[in-house]
Amino acid sequence: MWGALLAYLVFEWRFSVRMLTLVVLLFSLTMLLYAMSQQSGIEPLIPALQNNLLLPLHVTFAILVYGAACVSFAVAVLYLLRPLLGDRIRAYPSARVLDELGYKAGVIPLLTLMILLGAMWANVAWGRYWSWDPKETAALVTWLAYGANLHARVVAKWRGKRAAWLLVI
Repeated sequence: MWGALLAYLVFEWRFSVRMLTLVVLLFSLTMLLYAMSQQSGIEPLIPALQNNLLLPLHVTFAILVYGAACVSFAVAVLYLLRPLLGDRIRAYPSARVLDELGYKAGVIPLLTLMILLGAMWANVAWGRYWSWDPKETAALVTWLAYGANLHARVVAKWRGKRAAWLLVI
């Protein structure tokens, strides 16, 4: 949630796309309500998780990745809703602007750093860089999906709806 709000503020400052507010704030509100429904007991970390600076860096980049992915998703949703709402809302960004902003969220570089920092931390904590556990595998699949989107955009010249649907999926 905090990563999404931070990424939105950066995008608002950099690109001035005010329509992102609606989607990002709805997402953040949903995450806040979900978090409030969970138990909030604090337990100490196991010793393997307490060892060095790599874990906090890895977690920081994970939060930034979630935020960038949320903004990327929000831009794709706005692009897909543009035919329905674009004529009714004066402040709606152009299709070209929305199409370009989806890949400018910076998910790939942030996700790459997150995975590399996580692998280095895992080697320190567990003695191996990669163990194919569900979190590692999900991060890799996400990286491959965003990589496929970027590849389709650059090599196959995918624009518009196809590129937006790849970001939503």
